[in-house]
Amino acid sequence: MEVALVNSSEKCGATSAGEPPCWEQLQELRDLFQEEVLRGLEKDRILLQQDKMACIGQLAAGVAHEINNPMGFIMSNLGSLKEYVENLTQYIQVLEVMLDRFCPPEQKGHVGVLRERLDIAFICDDVGSLVRESQDGANRVKQIVLDLKDFARIDENMVRESDLNQCIRRTTNIVKNELKYVAQLDLQLGDLPPVYCNSQQINQVVTNLLVNAAQSITGTGTITVKTWHEQSEVLIQIADTGSGISPEIVKRIFEPFFTTKPVGKGTGLGLTITYDIIRKHNGSITVESELGRGTTFTVRLPINQGEEDV
Repeated sequence: MEVALVNSSEKCGATSAGEPPCWEQLQELRDLFQEEVLRGLEKDRILLQQDKMACIGQLAAGVAHEINNPMGFIMSNLGSLKEYVENLTQYIQVLEVMLDRFCPPEQKGHVGVLRERLDIAFICDDVGSLVRESQDGANRVKQIVLDLKDFARIDENMVRESDLNQCIRRTTNIVKNELKYVAQLDLQLGDLPPVYCNSQQINQVVTNLLVNAAQSITGTGTITVKTWHEQSEVLIQIADTGSGISPEIVKRIFEPFFTTKPVGKGTGLGLTITYDIIRKHNGSITVESELGRGTTFTVRLPINQGEEDV
């Protein structure tokens, strides 16, 4: 860094050539130095984040591939098992009616004892919920695999001119069940020019931010989605009235696999994927939060870029 000290005697009122620089110049030098240091630290942080994304991405691609194939068999088998259980339960119910009507009393008594000993009533009642819980678990694993695949290899072949307001409306329709019990959704969508982007990926960004906002709210609150454009950028802002995030956590929320949610409630990939999608669109995402008052995410996407830039 080069800083020229020109005509210092005029600025400071110095009378001798050997007089040291005045306080104002030293203050200016210090400010410039701090600015350069902060800029360098920010560059280092971005490079470190990109390196993490690359390394974890390679790992995630392998893990997702290895899990995806057996999960396909598990999902298919659970679907078949659910149908089989429903058919068997219906068959047992018909048999019980037939036994009750036509079976001799002595044999009916033996069947009743056996039925109680084997706990058939409980099994018929419980097996359906066991299969449903297994399907829920398998669906969760499937979603984790999809998140890993998106994290490792975000599809870049579907870039086209898109209406971001339409992306937001479509996404809010998909996640409304996640929102309706905890938050009132306030859409403040301004007039936007078309933006070259992968609309599916932008949908995912909005979904992640909306779900995070909903999960941060205790009781009921408000989630505000606002869009507008400034010069060469389109902005999407998602604000909630949730519990807020501490400064220490704000610094880490875009790190891979970092989550404050209980075990089993989050993979820590949602905001990392969001960050990577926005970065690949040559945009930026920032977060402002205050404990007890809520959190605001602001996404900026460039307007004047072509398909080849994304």
